[in-house]
Amino acid sequence: MIFETIEEFKDAMPPFCALVGLDLGTKTVGVAVSDGLRQVATPLETIKRKKFTLDAARILEIVADRQIGGIILGLPRNMDGSEGARCQSTRAFARNLTKLTGIPISYWDERLSTVAAERALLEADTSRKRRSEVIDHVAAGYILQGVLDRMRHL
Repeated sequence: MIFETIEEFKDAMPPFCALVGLDLGTKTVGVAVSDGLRQVATPLETIKRKKFTLDAARILEIVADRQIGGIILGLPRNMDGSEGARCQSTRAFARNLTKLTGIPISYWDERLSTVAAERALLEADTSRKRRSEVIDHVAAGYILQGVLDRMRHL
């Protein structure tokens, strides 16, 4: 089931379950996971996109292995808040994913998450090559941490 608001998503969540955050790009999917208390988001991996069935299979494997109770997709709104083609693609991915799992899914405005991830990696003096390897799942971590912080204040 897809929830448009984090409030509805939180109400649908079982207690003490981890969440997974996804940063969907055209070539990769950044993946981050939370702890069971939903306090801290940790970047996990970057999936090289192939086709939906393979991408979804890897995501659902992570969901099963880590006993994930909810999925957050970064929603790439335009800077003015409007939704373009990338948002439509993300929403289509979510709809297709709901056909494969009953786990609650919601969205988080991901504007500037990649910028924040890039800045953090630069401050950590990460090499250009290493930044390109980890940027997507670090951005997923920023997306998921935003949701965790919001849920704590509801």
